Amino acid sequence: MKVLELASPPRASNVVRECAKTCMQQTYQMMFESCCEQGGPSIDSVQFWFDFIDYIMRVIEDDQKNYTPALNQFPQELNVGQLSAGTLWQLYKMDLKMALEDHAKEKRCKTPDYMNLYFKVKGFYFKYVAELPQYKQSIPEFPAWFTPFVMDWLNENDEHSMDILRNAYNVDKADNFPQTSEHTKFSNSVVDVFTQLNAALKLLKQMDCPNPEVSADMMKRFSKTLNKVLLSYADMVQKDFPKFAHDEKLACILMNNVQQLRVQLEKIYETMGGAELDEHVGSVLTVLQKKLNSVLDKLSGEFVSTLEPHIHEQTMKLGVLLNKIKGPQLQKTQVQPEADAVLEPLMDLLEGSLRRYADQCEKTVLKYILKELWKITIVNMEKRVVLPPLSDKALLKQLPNAKIGDVTKLMSTNIQNIKGMNSVKDMMDMAKDSEKSLTPKQCTVLDCALDAIKDSFHASGKGLKKSFFEKSPELQSLKYALSLYTQTTEQLIKTFITSQRQQDLPSQEQPVGEVSVQVDLFSHPGTGEQKVTVKILAANDLRWQTSSAFKPFVEVHLVGPHLSDKKRKCATKSKPGNWAPKFNETFHFFLGNEGEPEHYELMFQVKDYCFAREDRIVGVGVLQLSSVVEQAGSCAMWVQLGTRLHIDETGLILLRILSQRQTDEVAKDFVRLKTECRHETEAVMAASASSQNVNRA
Repeated sequence: MKVLELASPPRASNVVRECAKTCMQQTYQMMFESCCEQGGPSIDSVQFWFDFIDYIMRVIEDDQKNYTPALNQFPQELNVGQLSAGTLWQLYKMDLKMALEDHAKEKRCKTPDYMNLYFKVKGFYFKYVAELPQYKQSIPEFPAWFTPFVMDWLNENDEHSMDILRNAYNVDKADNFPQTSEHTKFSNSVVDVFTQLNAALKLLKQMDCPNPEVSADMMKRFSKTLNKVLLSYADMVQKDFPKFAHDEKLACILMNNVQQLRVQLEKIYETMGGAELDEHVGSVLTVLQKKLNSVLDKLSGEFVSTLEPHIHEQTMKLGVLLNKIKGPQLQKTQVQPEADAVLEPLMDLLEGSLRRYADQCEKTVLKYILKELWKITIVNMEKRVVLPPLSDKALLKQLPNAKIGDVTKLMSTNIQNIKGMNSVKDMMDMAKDSEKSLTPKQCTVLDCALDAIKDSFHASGKGLKKSFFEKSPELQSLKYALSLYTQTTEQLIKTFITSQRQQDLPSQEQPVGEVSVQVDLFSHPGTGEQKVTVKILAANDLRWQTSSAFKPFVEVHLVGPHLSDKKRKCATKSKPGNWAPKFNETFHFFLGNEGEPEHYELMFQVKDYCFAREDRIVGVGVLQLSSVVEQAGSCAMWVQLGTRLHIDETGLILLRILSQRQTDEVAKDFVRLKTECRHETEAVMAASASSQNVNRA
């Protein structure tokens, strides 16, 4: 540099660095050629790249040992060992990348060979390269080059895991699912499956891929394997479960196995990274966990259903004992002995079953079973005790529109209900008492019994949580049904009208006509008494065939609470031989000031008048006064007529309670109105059939 007399001579350390770097590049080329003499790079093997990187490591070690101490004149600017590692790695990685791209196209080597080469390269990188200044803050590139081969390995692991699953499950099944030890409640197949899955995950974790994107792709693929294997196991259990559902011990082991899938899945989730996992992977595993929850829920339901006939039987006995309780209303604390006596048949069954389940099931499985058992028990108490099925005679009397098929079905249901009764007298008592209403004392006894059942399922904190009972829709439904017995007739009618907003024509039936009406509401400014004026204008398109003269007229009924002392029915004059009659008749109803118009409705019945026989119903329709209020107290409309009213389950329960109040004329009239419907005579049906034949022709 002195001879050249440069104006801006380079730093001496830079000159030494460039000289050393050039020397290392020449050394790399010489090493490459030397290795090629032993067998160069090949598409059929990756052994060359193993040998070559070993050679490079020896050279770097020599450089660090010999040249770094010798060329130490620039300690802050030049480290020959680091320069050697960085230069040789840069050259090696370029050659390796091209070689792996060629291998990815052909894939002639075994997958483990590529995986071993990955670990070799990774070890070299973290030992010699990762801490170099130029690489310290960067994400290494080499993991991405191995991605095709890692995915191949994961695909192979997928099939291998499925083979292990099938073999382990079949062996387990042949041996009747033996428990892994006396301290566990699940069988061997679950252990075998997760041994394989955890081994695969362990290898992925050992790869310790420094590239976040590549690592996320690997975990995504592994999550698919998890999803496939665990759902396949769950499907096998579901398919076989009906065969073992009646064997209490085996059924519990199978449910424990599914629960163990959930437990081990949670552990694998944490091992994979937990909350730090890629969003997609976390979503896949969360959905998988929910699916396993659903499987366990379904299995527990199937298992408990095998106990359902016994619960039916004991609940029927509970009903018989409850109906024998007489006397005046008492406080809940005073009826505890009677509640215990009534519950004895059911509690003997439940407590014995719950003790066995607690011994044989995992805690979570036990809670699933308890929830299903609770549902069945409470629903049976509602359907068999609080609202037991009516006898056929009472049913036909209250539901004149019941079809033959419906009656047959209900009769068969009643036959099933009396199976298991101890004597003919019990059956007769149950049939007779099912048509009666529960007394206030019986309601209190049953309410007290419910507290005892809740305590049994709570099991001093080992069973279901108390919050579960409060949220239970089955218990809420039962308590609602029980509360109906204590409501007055006016309250029940009000509840019916406010809950039955769709009594008019169901969409699947054809209308049988319509009535044009004008309805106006008036309120006295001083007394607050309310009046309803109804004007029947006309009827139209009445679909009715009869062999005698047709004399249609319209009956209007005001329906609602507090009407026992008020006029509730008016009727127009008949219009003989007219299927679209004009009436133009006005009627007035008084509501008083005790209720709101929203709690009342108008029922319109078009009838065929006959002097010698009962008038036949052509069609019925409903107009709730709430819709009149919404239109500022006045509306004109056509009310569609159907053959019957559309009443949902809540409405049927209310009618059931009201129908049992035999001495209440308002209740009897209300039930009669709601269950009356059009009856087709033989002549009408024959004429209708003839009309259909003409239409078809």
